[in-house]
Amino acid sequence: MTVDQKIRVIDRLRLGFAVSIAKSVTFFVRSLRLGAASVLPGSIARRIEPRILELLSQQVKNGVILIAGTNGKTTTALLLCSILTKKGFRIAHNSTGANLENGLATALIDNANLLGKLNIDYAILEIDENIVPKVLNPLKPRIILCLNLFRDQLDRYGEVDTISKRWTKVISTLPETTVVIPNADDPTLSYLGQQLPQRVLFFGLNEPENYLESIPHAVDSIYCPRCGHPLDYQGVYLSHLGDFTCPSCGFSKSKPTLFSREWPQILVGLYNKYNTLAAVTAAQELGVDAVSIKDTINHFQAAFGRAEDLVIDGKKVRILLSKNPVGTNETIRVVTQSSDKTTLLVLNDRTPDGTDVSWIWDVDTEKLVERGGTLVVSGDRVYDMALRLRYSQSSVESHINLIVEPDLQQAIATALEHTPIHETLHILPTYSAMLEVREILTGRKIL
Repeated sequence: MTVDQKIRVIDRLRLGFAVSIAKSVTFFVRSLRLGAASVLPGSIARRIEPRILELLSQQVKNGVILIAGTNGKTTTALLLCSILTKKGFRIAHNSTGANLENGLATALIDNANLLGKLNIDYAILEIDENIVPKVLNPLKPRIILCLNLFRDQLDRYGEVDTISKRWTKVISTLPETTVVIPNADDPTLSYLGQQLPQRVLFFGLNEPENYLESIPHAVDSIYCPRCGHPLDYQGVYLSHLGDFTCPSCGFSKSKPTLFSREWPQILVGLYNKYNTLAAVTAAQELGVDAVSIKDTINHFQAAFGRAEDLVIDGKKVRILLSKNPVGTNETIRVVTQSSDKTTLLVLNDRTPDGTDVSWIWDVDTEKLVERGGTLVVSGDRVYDMALRLRYSQSSVESHINLIVEPDLQQAIATALEHTPIHETLHILPTYSAMLEVREILTGRKIL
């Protein structure tokens, strides 16, 4: 046996040992109902075999698909998984939303046998925008979906420009066989795609009738990424996503591969049109026919907490994850376009949410207050949210019933009491709050 052969045998043994230990941890954690075991097994396995992401991803038959961005990763990944699963492909997917290195490793380990062997066609992995530079080389993705870049958890990541520069640097080093699918309506990502040597397919909207009346406060990147001059917008769809040109250097929006009006969308909200188009562009690149894609879209079920509809005590409840300015503005748009008059906002500041909640002052809560109705607020930072709404009241003419309830279970019960039987209660929680809301709604009776 040569030295190289011995090294390969040792690698296989170490990989098998790491996977076996991780699977044992998963079994005990889930058996004892200590959690979802979506992170710890991967953390332990990576200590035993630091190259586990590389060694497992190499075994994926048709390649790894990475989905990166601030908003929409979970929904886009779930839709693409649904499309490919319906066509009979075997998929590995970090469906719990654990999108850092340990979560990615756990998702692949869950689909491996005790010897560390994978028998799957695709790995669809949503990844946190900040770890893109860390995982691209070990995973060697076949396709990268770049959804958007917004401000999110400023205490951890900083501003949009910092993230975009990291993305540009690392993606340009990948093989030319990699397919990159950026959002054409995001100036930073549109410019990124125009500079890459890889094959690039863009997705975006061509629907001027859906322009916002004005650029919202929660705008992140309205300057030309090439020369720094303010962009001229023909219109914006949300935040800084829209149709734009630079009057100084001529930079303009890239042409989307798909004509957006030809495709139905999943769920509610214009932001889900973007998620739909991203998944459709990837699916068509993989050879899936349009009929199958549209059928999957029409039967799509929401991921937990993302426009998820529940029925509680005979009343409809819709959970709309709201974790940053852009996302919250879009969920507020969904609420204000409905005829429903009761909304529950839940603001937490835990690690999954980001400890800096100053972003709520970039949210256009005035639109929510202006329409009237009942607003119930809760969460760890309940008084911050209540203060934000009080300031909104002072700037617009409104007649709202503002209820401040620190106890989340009581807040949910109060919001349900104020929701007429024929209306829907909209709940807008941050990430950790969303998990608590779902536990209360689906795991226990309301007061």
